[in-house]
Amino acid sequence: MPTTLSQSDLPGLELIHRGKVRDVYALPGNRLLMVATDRLSAFDVVLPDPIPGKGEMLTQISNFWFAKTAHIIPNHLTGEDVASVLPAGVDPALYAKRAVITKRLKPVPVEAIARGYLIGSGWKDYQATGALCGITLPSGLQQAQKLPEPIFTPSTKAAVGDHDENVSFDAVVAAVGEPLAHAVRDATLKIYAFAAAYAAERGIIVADTKFEFGTDEHGVLHIMDEMLTPDSSRFWPADEYKVGISPPSYDKQFVRDYLERIGWNKKPPAPQVPADVIAGTAAKYAEALDKLAGIRLD
Repeated sequence: MPTTLSQSDLPGLELIHRGKVRDVYALPGNRLLMVATDRLSAFDVVLPDPIPGKGEMLTQISNFWFAKTAHIIPNHLTGEDVASVLPAGVDPALYAKRAVITKRLKPVPVEAIARGYLIGSGWKDYQATGALCGITLPSGLQQAQKLPEPIFTPSTKAAVGDHDENVSFDAVVAAVGEPLAHAVRDATLKIYAFAAAYAAERGIIVADTKFEFGTDEHGVLHIMDEMLTPDSSRFWPADEYKVGISPPSYDKQFVRDYLERIGWNKKPPAPQVPADVIAGTAAKYAEALDKLAGIRLD
């Protein structure tokens, strides 16, 4: 059965970051222990109720994609057994499927987003300006319409409680330099194209997705954090997709739609989420994991 963990507790290990979902600990040898909890964030605010088993599902689907895309770009995983670094007395079963040991990389301070369809903040920006992250799009596009070709739409990396902001590619160049900016954009679009084609064969549309990158001590670009999960992507069932509406999805859009319906102002504190929405969200994550990776956490 999946485990539930709202917050990790690993006495003796140095906690260096507690994010919206992940708790990160320092390990010797320039390594990290990353723990995916069952916390859920929506509109950049952490909700009060965990989604049981979500961290396990996120980790398993990320690991699946890291392996699938290793021919495109290196990733942060070391492949070491998590149980080997846990403090004495900690139940390894609680962390076995939700934690990974990784290389400690220098993060690229950009949310690298690939969009193949016009939805979410991209749809709102397009309605207001006809453009997205400095890219002018054809007129007359509808909500959820497929773009002529996938585009790279970066955003700033916001602190917990703040909102990410869409920025232009020129802003990325200014922040990290031209060679790294081009490398991140190229990797983002290449991975998206590969994943979208793979998912399409399994009846899933990857509408958009967000990646995080880092460089090692030699300056080599790696993909890190999470990859093509329901938290970082919009997955739509292809047989229910149609233009002009926000399609049903396998991701946390289920929760976002509920929060939009109740008129929450998207500022902390977040409201309680009903049990049926929590259960429905967990079921969506599980279905995505099964359809994409053939993995069931029974």
